[in-house]
Amino acid sequence: MQKPENIVWEKDYLSRPDFEDLLGQKGCVLWFTGLSGSGKSTLAKATQKALHQLGRYAIVLDGDNIRHGLNKNLTFSEEDRNENIRRVSEVCKLLVNHGAIVITAFISPFRQDRINAKAVIGQESFKEVFVSTPLAVCIERDVKGLYAKAQRGEIKNFTGISQPYEEPLMPALSINTSEEHLEASVGRIVGLVSGS
Repeated sequence: MQKPENIVWEKDYLSRPDFEDLLGQKGCVLWFTGLSGSGKSTLAKATQKALHQLGRYAIVLDGDNIRHGLNKNLTFSEEDRNENIRRVSEVCKLLVNHGAIVITAFISPFRQDRINAKAVIGQESFKEVFVSTPLAVCIERDVKGLYAKAQRGEIKNFTGISQPYEEPLMPALSINTSEEHLEASVGRIVGLVSGS
């Protein structure tokens, strides 16, 4: 990607500590990654509600919702998936620098994209949560009917069927939603930001 010319970073706005002091929390990103149907959005919604009850300011960026607006011009090709995650990473960085706890729910199938996201957001602020629900369970759930379409060849580049998913090597948490109750999972996730 070409770097834009004749653009200078505008300085002297309020800083991250100013917003963190105002909100009484440290900004961070809870990056949920996993297959379609693994439970990312369910966990994201429940985690946001739990944090809200604790008086924390938490924003959810959901993969499907982002593709209705900011990233509606992107396909599911590998190149566009990379760009999808690049844009989301930059948005997360902006929000974290304003003291927000950001919860993302993106398949984000490629390990390098998640490594790049961590580099943009900052290692200390990035907490990867692998929603490790097995493919067989996700196919059985098929909440949106997408696996059936992908298996019939109606959807190209579908993660887990015609495109690979690269599991995280060292996530902050791993959660299999077919084995753990939602409340227990949310408790563990909230524990990641308890010091925030």
